[in-house]
Amino acid sequence: MKGFSGFPAGNTRTTPVPNLFFSELLPQIDDLDELKLTLYCFWRLALKEGQLRHVRRSELQQDEALRASFQQPGEDALGQALESACARGTLLHVEVESAAESEHYYFLNTPKGRAAVEGITNGEWRPSIDAEAPISVTVERPNIFTLYEQNIGALTPLIADELRDAESNFPADWLKEAIRMAVENNARSWRYVLAILERWQREGKDDHGKGRADTEKTRQRYLDYLES
Repeated sequence: MKGFSGFPAGNTRTTPVPNLFFSELLPQIDDLDELKLTLYCFWRLALKEGQLRHVRRSELQQDEALRASFQQPGEDALGQALESACARGTLLHVEVESAAESEHYYFLNTPKGRAAVEGITNGEWRPSIDAEAPISVTVERPNIFTLYEQNIGALTPLIADELRDAESNFPADWLKEAIRMAVENNARSWRYVLAILERWQREGKDDHGKGRADTEKTRQRYLDYLES
């Protein structure tokens, strides 16, 4: 085992890591390579500038220290760690391909990261590929089963059937946002998520003027609805 001489005296650069990483994400990660990659991405993205920060797969491939740190060093381990982090929902993955080049981009699953992926999907911006070249975009998103297990709880056959019905009846963006609201409002149940979706379906979904300030009001409204 290689020893560590300790952190030097004086001011040193630090990397911000959200508290939710320690309280919710860290207890779920059971693979050492995925954990190393996740922490590496926090560090790598913190070094970048701009609002829409991303890391390219080619950057990760070129970092010999990262690749050597995996339990089975090499490209396969990197790929598996990336797949695990994306499946868990920590990272968002977009593949952008043109006639000249192809690149994989990874964003943290934060509001800015989600906005960046949406912008690429809608053709509003491109990370680096020639702005004039025709491109194809592939966005890797967690499916509804993965989202449920990551955010609500264990998947049962009955819940799986309800999730399949929900995928047929509601837009994918609604499902993701309703689950996110359940997490933010500390009401992690499928009944709560379904209540949100059914209310949006009846009354229409308003995407304007929503912020964290009205979280408690929103939570109480849906809890009242569940009890009615």
